Amino acid sequence: MNVGRVAVEKNIEAFLRLDLPGSKYIVGDGPDLERLEQKYPRARFVGAKFGAVLADYYAAADVFVFPSKTDTFGLVMLEALACGTPIAAYPVRGPIDVVEQGVTGYPSKELNDAVRKALRIDRTNCRKHALRWSWEESARHFLSSLVSARRE
Repeated sequence: MNVGRVAVEKNIEAFLRLDLPGSKYIVGDGPDLERLEQKYPRARFVGAKFGAVLADYYAAADVFVFPSKTDTFGLVMLEALACGTPIAAYPVRGPIDVVEQGVTGYPSKELNDAVRKALRIDRTNCRKHALRWSWEESARHFLSSLVSARRE
């Protein structure tokens, strides 16, 4: 599954071209939606989803595929991990900052290989890792940085 804006720069077509068993879901809307729907009729384009419905899509996915090579962070990766879904991605900034190789997913130059390896990830590790990025943890980290800065 992939979630996000359906646009050329997201490189979703790299995911859609993969030779994998099962169904490919694209959750989201955007300027490239119509073209991709026509070119890949076997993929399931379900439009934008929000709240509990979106969380259900994340949780139902076997792997979250993040094919972008240009996103600087990709909050959708944390959303997937929070729902226990491992990540397959390219080893570029963003994914390498979020994905713990072999624990929460696989960054690889071969996206097909990354997906197959991510299928073996223990989903409970994904959830635990995501909790380290919660608002509470982020605030605690920020506040501790302020205290350190005042001491210097």
